[in-house]
Amino acid sequence: MLRTLSFPLILLLVISHILPGSISSAGDGEGEENKRADLPKIITFSGYEWEVTESGSSKISPGGNFFSSSTRNVKVDRRGRLHLKITRRKGNWYCANIALKESFAHNRYIFYVSSRVDRLDRNAVAGLFAYMDDMNEIDIEFSRWGMEKFTDGQFTVQPAHGGGNLERFNLNLKSKHSTHIIDWKEDRIEFSSYRGHTATRPEEKNIINEWIYTGDDIPEEDDERIMINLWLYKGVPPSDNANVRLIVEAFEIQ
Repeated sequence: MLRTLSFPLILLLVISHILPGSISSAGDGEGEENKRADLPKIITFSGYEWEVTESGSSKISPGGNFFSSSTRNVKVDRRGRLHLKITRRKGNWYCANIALKESFAHNRYIFYVSSRVDRLDRNAVAGLFAYMDDMNEIDIEFSRWGMEKFTDGQFTVQPAHGGGNLERFNLNLKSKHSTHIIDWKEDRIEFSSYRGHTATRPEEKNIINEWIYTGDDIPEEDDERIMINLWLYKGVPPSDNANVRLIVEAFEIQ
């Protein structure tokens, strides 16, 4: 016998036909997945949450580069070490950048590096820095800025062209372990780079460079966030066309 469909059932069938996917099982999760795709990728490193930069199909600053959130470019290994990598895929070079989710402003920031940043390709730049915008930025950077022979370390308070805002030095590392510190205070910024991993001032032979900045461009406390990145100067590929890696053993705020 042919049964007559009730009005509610007919209405349900019509809606399902016109709006496919609007009625789904509880385990579908498609809508939630789309929501997650719009959120920044988060990693945990040294007990802090960091946002990973993803540029998509557009080149962005610094250097006019592609930045990728892929684990091929940004990952934390089983030992808890951060790996940032510049890699080539489908003809494009992809760089890496992470930023603390929170701002901690005036503090002592310690970066324990575990790779030979004195041997980076001449077109690569590794940065450990506090950033809000291009005029409120405190940098420790390792690069030869595209030149074969050039000093490979620098401390900077932006704008770099301001008189006395830049201190350059040679790393002269003896091993892959080095420590780099930004001690940001209200009236000064104390920069330090040491051989080995140490949160305290080592003996003289292990001091790479120290510098105290007391100029007019000390950023005020605002929304500055600590960042770590690895990128290509002016977007120029590595001179040997090989991948570039930065390893940071740990990070501390004191």
